[in-house]
Order: sequence, then structure tokens, then C-alpha cells
Amino acid sequence: MKLTVFNGSPRGKESNTAILLEHFLNGFMETEGNSYELEYIVNNKDVGKLVEMFKDVGNVILAFPLYIDCMPGIVKSFIDNLKSLCGRQDNPTIGFMVQGGFPEAYHSRFVERYLEKLAKRLNCQYAGCIVKGGIEGIRVMPQFMTKKTFNYFYELGKIYGKSGKFDEELLKRLAKPEHLSALRRLFFRFASSIGMAHVYWNKQLKENNAFEERFDKPYMR
Repeated sequence: MKLTVFNGSPRGKESNTAILLEHFLNGFMETEGNSYELEYIVNNKDVGKLVEMFKDVGNVILAFPLYIDCMPGIVKSFIDNLKSLCGRQDNPTIGFMVQGGFPEAYHSRFVERYLEKLAKRLNCQYAGCIVKGGIEGIRVMPQFMTKKTFNYFYELGKIYGKSGKFDEELLKRLAKPEHLSALRRLFFRFASSIGMAHVYWNKQLKENNAFEERFDKPYMR
């Protein structure tokens, strides 16, 4: 199987999306004869080239992070430029991968519905959608915290490499929790009240020189 993968994260090669794709593709390559091409949307200003790549392959995976319950602007721009291919008979089989910082898979279900409809509008065979929350910070997590998730992505890639579809049972396991339990919600409220829940995000804000502006409201008059 020949596969083209589009990484739609604005972080490109340094993204959490790239880390998860690495494990998925390692599994995919377990099947003899499989090959793939990986394209970073953020590094490619020629959208026409991306559309041609999409048009000329048999299998596509579009992977991106959840941004405000939807997708990054670069991904939406790419999708908008696929309009000319709607209804085309030779469009590829397409699957999606959506990862986010929210621990609950529920946050990604709305964009998942959109992506399934998108596949139908493009007249693409739908391979499924991988949904995984709680990924922000995975780059700094110890191995014992990431091993299970990475193994799931590897197994998904391995099965996809043989069947061309995502395994439904693995998708369900990987997506958990769909909703936070009452105990985890209680813990999160406590962590927020003492500031513990904000440590990672405050660090990110400081590294990007945005900490002092974190309460700004630029759209309010």
C-alpha cells in the first residue's frame, strides 16, 4: 500500500502530532511492500501542490491537533482547496487523526462528525478517525506514561497497513476517557484552586513571552 500523510500541526516536525504519527507509521511499515510520503502542511506554501498530492494517491491520512474544538487554520485552508475534487470518482481513501490537550475524547467528536461528512462530499472512502485526548505535554512525559498510548498507535498502524482501515475496537480503547469521571473532575477543580493545573501552561506562556498578556481581551471594546 502507498500512503500519503499530511501533518497539519502548526508545530510541524516538533509537534505532538508528529510523535504519534511516528509510532503509527512504524506499525504501518511492518507490512512488506508498504510505503509512505509524509508532508508537513505548515512548511508548504504551495497549496496547489498539496492538492495534486491528494489527487494522485490511493490512500491519505490527514492528522492535526484540535484547535478550539475544530482545526488549525492551515488545515481548514487545505480542506477548502480540495473543493474542486468534490464528487470526483478517483479520489483516495481517507482517514483522519485528531489529537488534543483536553483529556476527554468528547471534545473531538464534533470535528470527527465534520470529517466523516467531508469524506462523503469528496466522494472518498472513509477509513475512520483516530481520536486521542490528553496529548499536550506528551513530549516531556516519562516513558511509563506514554508506553500504552504509543503501543496503541503502533497497533493501529499495523492493522491499517494490512486492511486500509482503522480497527474500531482499538479506536474505542485509545479514545478513553470519553468523559472524565466524577473523581477526576473533583481532582481537577482542586488542582485548579491551588494553581497546580496551570503550571504547564504558564511555562508555555513564559517561553513565548505571552505570560503578562494572558488575561488580555483584544476583541472587547
